[in-house]
Amino acid sequence: MTGEKLRASLAEAPVVRFGDYPYFIHPLTDGIPALDPAVLAEVVAEIVAIADLDVDKIVTVEAMGIPLGTALSLATGIPMTVIRKRRYGLPGEMTLDQTTGYGKGALHINGLARGDRVLFVDDVISTGGTLAPVLAALSAHGVMVKDVVIVFEKGEGRALVEKATGRPIKSLQRIAVAGDRVVPL
Repeated sequence: MTGEKLRASLAEAPVVRFGDYPYFIHPLTDGIPALDPAVLAEVVAEIVAIADLDVDKIVTVEAMGIPLGTALSLATGIPMTVIRKRRYGLPGEMTLDQTTGYGKGALHINGLARGDRVLFVDDVISTGGTLAPVLAALSAHGVMVKDVVIVFEKGEGRALVEKATGRPIKSLQRIAVAGDRVVPL
């Protein structure tokens, strides 16, 4: 069952449009308004309860995966690696393209090696445009993704990525956008 604090926090989440794409704003997904530590603690406790933590590293994507991954790393003692939007040109850097519901860009993966066992966590899955290429790149480079946990599941992205990869994805809260409101499902 989704934590009550997380579910209640959705009542105040406004919705804005990027073209035709309805984008919800929440402290865990945007840092606006301020993130309530009790909500973050609840989310981390839920992830710890359901995730495979027999891993070498936690992996997340900047920017809003960082607070989540950091809190999870502190709670578990597992090191964290951040997939960045900036290219560093380090040896072994992996680069991939992402297309989200509201933009396109490149992502760069450093600090992972063949044989690493990882838990991937992120704030939202909507279209799957970030997660699918990340999972493909990690797999192609011999990184073993042992588990994937997303806080908010919106749209069909989870089903699309699961079908394309054959990998189950766990989420804490399914949501929909109805007009200018976020609706927990």
